[in-house]
Amino acid sequence: MLMYGCRKDKVHWQLVQRIETGSGQDRFNRIFFLNDTVGFVVGGSRFDHSTILRTIDGGQHWQMQHIVDAPKGLYGICASPDGKLFAIGFDGKLLRSNDLGQSWELYQIAYLPYKDVCMLNAKQGLAIGGISFVTGFFTRFDSAGSYSAFDSLSYELNDIEMVSENIGYMAGNSTIFRTNNGGQNWIPQVVKNDDFTAIHAYPDGNVWTCGYSGSIWNSSDFGLNWHCVRNGNNFLLPRYRLLDIVFFSSQVGFAVGENGTFITTDDGGLHWMEMDKFTSEALRSIYLTKQGDLFVCGDSGGLFRIKPKLF
Repeated sequence: MLMYGCRKDKVHWQLVQRIETGSGQDRFNRIFFLNDTVGFVVGGSRFDHSTILRTIDGGQHWQMQHIVDAPKGLYGICASPDGKLFAIGFDGKLLRSNDLGQSWELYQIAYLPYKDVCMLNAKQGLAIGGISFVTGFFTRFDSAGSYSAFDSLSYELNDIEMVSENIGYMAGNSTIFRTNNGGQNWIPQVVKNDDFTAIHAYPDGNVWTCGYSGSIWNSSDFGLNWHCVRNGNNFLLPRYRLLDIVFFSSQVGFAVGENGTFITTDDGGLHWMEMDKFTSEALRSIYLTKQGDLFVCGDSGGLFRIKPKLF
């Protein structure tokens, strides 16, 4: 068991490989794999241009795409059950691909700073975002790119994920929302005291969320009950600004954040240790392959492939 307060040494990597993308000034916001071979990284410059990196060989090689018709940074990407790809950008730039990301069509939804996108089912999707912690919104759209409804909240929304056609979650400022009817209704959960930046759900019922102040919460029953495994407001713990989280199993997980933060646990999140730092830039998204490799992306064109030493 890793006891952060007792151990001074860091956990070492087996391998860290920086992938040269030729996009040194871009901010990469999200990594997404459609299957074992086809994957994407989305980002760009918030006001100036969008960037998509695409791989068709499991991340060995990446090809850059600039979408001229969408001159805003991209923040989220997802796929519908029938394989259509959707990416969301600043000012409501919604991209759709019907050919595994070889080409993209632009659609315009509400002119707002969206942060993530998710398909609720094969026909309907949801794009979410927010402003300054106290304003949130989500826009419904169909698989053809037309949007039909807009709703606002008093919470900024940062991340959305569906674990099945009916059950899904949204992470936002000081709250987590859960749906059990395919996004028709969203129920706030008893999760609080942080700006929750990311949420990941697994088929076994485990759900993990992390916050900008370093809090980490878990549910082991599809979001029916939650418990805080790391209190980011505890001044006795190291201060982390967490932006994403992923778990290899119910016990082994990783979280990333600002200033190159990369932490790990081997006891279900009760204790966390720092990994060897390989960058001082923010790490914004992390993806775990079935083979156990990690892909991580972030600021200043940072894209890394990592082989961790699992415990």
